[in-house]
Amino acid sequence: MKFGVVTFPGSNCDEDLIHVLEKIMGQQVVRLWHKEHNLQGADFILLPGGFSYGDYLRSGAIARFSPIMQEVIQFAGKGGKVMGICNGFQILTEAGLLPGALLHNNNRKFICRNTYLKVQTQNSLVTAGIDPQAALKIPIAHGEGNYFADADVLKALNDNDQVLFRYCDESGNITPDANPNGSLENIAGVCSKERNVFGMMPHPERAADSLLSNQDGLAIFESILSIANA
Repeated sequence: MKFGVVTFPGSNCDEDLIHVLEKIMGQQVVRLWHKEHNLQGADFILLPGGFSYGDYLRSGAIARFSPIMQEVIQFAGKGGKVMGICNGFQILTEAGLLPGALLHNNNRKFICRNTYLKVQTQNSLVTAGIDPQAALKIPIAHGEGNYFADADVLKALNDNDQVLFRYCDESGNITPDANPNGSLENIAGVCSKERNVFGMMPHPERAADSLLSNQDGLAIFESILSIANA
């Protein structure tokens, strides 16, 4: 599979993703600059974490209008696979490719620490290969990760099985105390109704190398490859 990793001004997790995909997963990766109008034949587009355009206005609000995003939006509209992580998730909601919004953390502070996630659906490329009972230790690093959606959107997400992950404790219990940022219903990631666009706030690419003493994030990349190559 050929992955495309987009770099915006202010991205800081693009090289982390490229390292995991190329060096650990052995996949072909192309680097996509925000001013480009060509996805270079990539099969799967990834929008990385960081602070695109300095997070001016709102996180992801300016990046949504970059030239490359016009290509990403068209690609997704044709069924192409797109995933946003942290700032990438924020960009996808700003672009209307995913429902909801990411608000300031409820404590109004930047949070950088390990959290635990539990898979909420087996019906997605990024979760189908993951044990639904496992509590994955995945770090977060954000100031605006508080997932919000109005009541109708939230109901649709649950009815359509679009919630990918929820924050949980180390034992897999989904509780208010396990919620690091105030996200509604502990939501840590969602997918589009068409199930080809994915977003999550935690950083699996920061938990995918043995040198970091945590490889829980590999399960997400392995799921993508096992399902896509099936």
